[in-house]
Amino acid sequence: MNSLINYKPMRAFDLLGDFDHVLGSFFTDRAPVWKAPAPAVNIREDEKGYFLEAELPGLTQKDVDVRVEDNLLTISSAKTEEAEEKKDGYLVRERSRSSFKRSFVLPRNVDRESISAKFVNGLLILEMQKKKEDKTRSIEIKAG
Repeated sequence: MNSLINYKPMRAFDLLGDFDHVLGSFFTDRAPVWKAPAPAVNIREDEKGYFLEAELPGLTQKDVDVRVEDNLLTISSAKTEEAEEKKDGYLVRERSRSSFKRSFVLPRNVDRESISAKFVNGLLILEMQKKKEDKTRSIEIKAG
């Protein structure tokens, strides 16, 4: 069976490290990193290929990175925003960073060279064509 498989690497829970990361952001000038939830994805297949649609509201095509390494397709984003407001003698400066990464194991029959992507109104659309399948053939065995 050929289908895209959601890839979730195992990550050990690091209570002290995670806590230190969050707490450390309050005592430094670094903005805390908000890990965005993985985007909602729809995947469909027809006789020609696979189509993946990822909902990425608030992002632009410049904020998104799509990579293929071996048989792993990865969609990721890292976005930093800064705002500064001066009002009534006060200065308010806010920084925020958000990121996500989502990976899928590609089926063997995807032509990796044909993968194309477009970004329309917060929707990332990937088209992946299927390779022409190799037909099984019988091999004649000759007497030695």
